[in-house]
Amino acid sequence: MDANTLQEMKRRGEKIVVLTCYDFPTATWEEAAAVDVIFVGDSVGTNVLGYESEHEVTMDDMIHHLKAVKRGVRKAYLLVDLPYQSYETPAQGLENALRLRSLGAQGVKVEGMVPDVVGMLNKRGIDVWGHLGLNPQLHDKKRYQARTAAGARSLMADARSLEAAGARALVLELVPEEVGRAVSEQLSIPTIGIGAGRYTDGQVLVVPDLLGVEEAAFGHAARYSETRQNAIAAISRYAREVREGDFPSAEQVRHLDEEQLRSFEQSG
Repeated sequence: MDANTLQEMKRRGEKIVVLTCYDFPTATWEEAAAVDVIFVGDSVGTNVLGYESEHEVTMDDMIHHLKAVKRGVRKAYLLVDLPYQSYETPAQGLENALRLRSLGAQGVKVEGMVPDVVGMLNKRGIDVWGHLGLNPQLHDKKRYQARTAAGARSLMADARSLEAAGARALVLELVPEEVGRAVSEQLSIPTIGIGAGRYTDGQVLVVPDLLGVEEAAFGHAARYSETRQNAIAAISRYAREVREGDFPSAEQVRHLDEEQLRSFEQSG
């Protein structure tokens, strides 16, 4: 999968499937499920590393998780976030994007209105994705954006600016469906929505939200599994069986053969 293929999918009206990923096992699951874009997001901070916000995520964090995910990716397009304050200038963004690309990332994503960064990376042949609407690196409160006509017009102008600068795709997060639809129809590059309605060119979810890893649920996300409940039940069963002496059972142990057992006992 490459950016040209994603562009062709938009042209044909084929929905693009994007899902975050932070480790090797999940990457193999997503590959088996034929996810189009496997995305190492800075959401790793709050979903895996126990950070309070995306502001704590570092380049070292992203590199560590990118390397793990890359080992499980075979066919999907591999996208990774440039973390907070890693692209304060175009030169800094280029340096860090080149590091990520050297480790196997096909594209990098930036947040907010940074057409100068997008332009620099594009000139160096790096696939760069934009991200408008709610920007976790920029907005402290997680709430819908572009909720007024003026806000929608502003977002549309920003989207056009990022496209003109060379963005290969655009993530739209927490914007009204009408805004997501209008941007998707007016831009030639693919749009990927998260809480942006039904009419973007593709959808992305945070994989722990999809799998039900945590108790919290979000209105824009669907839970396709109850991993937390199933995991707690399994771990509780294991703990109970250990305490009651039921694990390990005869099926989980191995024995010396009779000759080796006799020799061992005689030596003692």
